Amino acid sequence: MNYIDLHIHSNYSDDGEFEPKKIIEFCLEKGIRYFAIADHNSVKSIAETKKYCENKSIDVVSAVELDCNFNGVNLHVLGYGVDYNNPIFNEIEENIIFQEQEASIKRVELVRSLGIEVSDETIALLSKDGVINGEMIAEAAMKFDKNKENNLLKPYYTGGSRSDNPYVNFYWDFCAQGKPAYVEVKFMSLCEAIKIILNTGGIPILAHPGNNIKENIDLLEDIVSMGVEGIEVYSSYHNEKQTIIYENFARKNNLIMTCGSDFHGKNKPSISIGSVDCMENEEEIIKKLKERIK
Repeated sequence: MNYIDLHIHSNYSDDGEFEPKKIIEFCLEKGIRYFAIADHNSVKSIAETKKYCENKSIDVVSAVELDCNFNGVNLHVLGYGVDYNNPIFNEIEENIIFQEQEASIKRVELVRSLGIEVSDETIALLSKDGVINGEMIAEAAMKFDKNKENNLLKPYYTGGSRSDNPYVNFYWDFCAQGKPAYVEVKFMSLCEAIKIILNTGGIPILAHPGNNIKENIDLLEDIVSMGVEGIEVYSSYHNEKQTIIYENFARKNNLIMTCGSDFHGKNKPSISIGSVDCMENEEEIIKKLKERIK
């Protein structure tokens, strides 16, 4: 059974549901022995997480997931072993929150213009720090559509083609880059993200490439050439074919391989902690990660 999960989100991410203490309880229940909470552009959970892990049979690595952009493509880069006391991370989080607050109003307006209505009261209750993301809009819209009559929402209801993870699937279908309700937030460059992670003692790892770049090996090579040191090979986003492609690529290029579920809670109900198969490579993953962090 898999005993590592290096990509989990707490409620310090705007789309995460559970507080760190609850996540650690989930990990212990699942037999997880090595994990990381990698929140979006935030390191605020790390000190709390480490405290809760004291005197427990589980190891935690400090981590963050930075949004960035490379040649017009939005990417996520995981930073493992970063110095979470470095003030740069507070600056990053504050900048993203400010931009997201402004984008939130436009995002709701665009969704409404498509014929999907939401309640302002529900949105306000779901919002975190004034941020309204696509998942929140989806939850609010599905609550507003009490009789499930809106054809645009039917794929997300039970039995629909997008019902496995309805909220995040709504985000990918309507609010993600290139979609009709997308509102640009100016993320740092890939180069800058890598530099920040390295300068704070961390290891830059490309998160779930199957989600962002698919099987575009040329793009993957370009990304790695910028200084990425590893790939999240084993991910809930990857099918068997993609996993094999990324594993072969990582081994060929002597890159660190990692494994993570990208657990969020209610926004991705089909994804549970420890649910991703590492193909019995747990020991190799942990060994190489620990060696590099030291």
